[in-house]
Amino acid sequence: MTGMLTAWQRQTDPERVDMYTRWTIYLLLASAPLVALSLTSGLTTRAAAVFVTLTVAQTVAAVGVVRAALVRLVTGAPLSRPWLAALAATTLGALGVAVAALPLTGDLDQPVRSLALLVTLALALMAVAPVLGVRTLGLCGVGVGVVVAVTEVAAGREGAWVVGVLCVLVVWGMAVSFRISGWMLAVVWEQERSRTVHARLAVAEERLRFSRDLHDVVGRTLSAIAVKSELAAELARRGQDGAVEQMAEVRDLAQESLREVRGVVSGLRTADLAAELTGARSVLRSAGIDTRVVGEGTALPDDVQRALAWVVREAVTNVVRHAHARRCTIDLDVIGTGAPSSAGRHGRHDRAVAVLTITNDGLTDDGGTGEGGTGEGGTGEGGTGGGTTNGLSGEGRTADGGTGDGLVSDGVAAVRPGTTGSGLVGLTERLAEVGGSLTATADGDRFTLRATVPLPAADSMAAR
Repeated sequence: MTGMLTAWQRQTDPERVDMYTRWTIYLLLASAPLVALSLTSGLTTRAAAVFVTLTVAQTVAAVGVVRAALVRLVTGAPLSRPWLAALAATTLGALGVAVAALPLTGDLDQPVRSLALLVTLALALMAVAPVLGVRTLGLCGVGVGVVVAVTEVAAGREGAWVVGVLCVLVVWGMAVSFRISGWMLAVVWEQERSRTVHARLAVAEERLRFSRDLHDVVGRTLSAIAVKSELAAELARRGQDGAVEQMAEVRDLAQESLREVRGVVSGLRTADLAAELTGARSVLRSAGIDTRVVGEGTALPDDVQRALAWVVREAVTNVVRHAHARRCTIDLDVIGTGAPSSAGRHGRHDRAVAVLTITNDGLTDDGGTGEGGTGEGGTGEGGTGGGTTNGLSGEGRTADGGTGDGLVSDGVAAVRPGTTGSGLVGLTERLAEVGGSLTATADGDRFTLRATVPLPAADSMAAR
């Protein structure tokens, strides 16, 4: 039972809807043999046993057909012909036994034959309902009602056509509900595919924007550098004056290009805390993660906001890429000197600090590896981590090419800075610049990343 609950919790929302819809339909179909058994419970003839057996076989075939029908709605795959043939054969067999061998009425004057025909025809119709139109289902429902009404007339019962009309309504209603369930399942998966495509397009658009900006910035300058370099070389070969001046201009152009490239890249290296919190909520919810953001931090000093904004950006990236998270909480709080936080969440501190806590579930037991992965003590592109991960545990490599020492004790990772290089600056190095620290805690499938940054006295009073 625990394993089933764990598997359910690890599934995405579309997977849960899929499982719920499918098994609801399967269980409804599985009730047909029970109805057939209750109809023939007072009969001792061999025909009754044969009818129940055929109904069981028809139910198995119906489950196979409806499963294939749902797959067709979601993926467009064709229906399975063997399952359709099995359904047709068992349906015809059950109808033949009901008409030829079952009595019109039972010992208690119950309509045995008409109900047996109703169960058999309704079961077959339910199986193919997900791929039939509403009008076709209506015509089939009318056909079932006519068959039942004719059987009731043959049994000499009064109100046979009223019973037939009721059968039409019941059968058509059930068939339409099956059709709607299949349609809803197809819509859910289509939305999931659209969300995935949207995320990929967003990444592609960002790469295109960056490449376009880089081309616009560097293209003109490199062209000018190439022309002036050729001119300087030609002047030098001819022994004419001006080569030195041309090379000086090349140097100036190169320095200008470097400044412009840094300006383009700075859009990726700088971060605004309010914008990052808004973006984190949007990204996490787009990934199907229930997100709660507490606090704004707009009154914090600019350098503290930048450091914490980078923590939000990296942590959210790790949650999306490395955890099977269903819930994530981002809590930003300012704790006064020696006083507990507003909700008592972070204990007491001897100095006013800003505390950013990011908690998510869905922690996996395998090592996290990938772009933007964060090892214990390091973060960034190409970072790796081993052991219990949220992209933040195990001895890791920083994005700069350095290594970060991680110290793990009782599920708590005290993340230490690594060396500085040419890549993205690590989380801990950014926090260290403002006197802050970073810790990571794993508790079961729950992962908590906590960044603390001390505040100057004046700023701490303003933040409160």
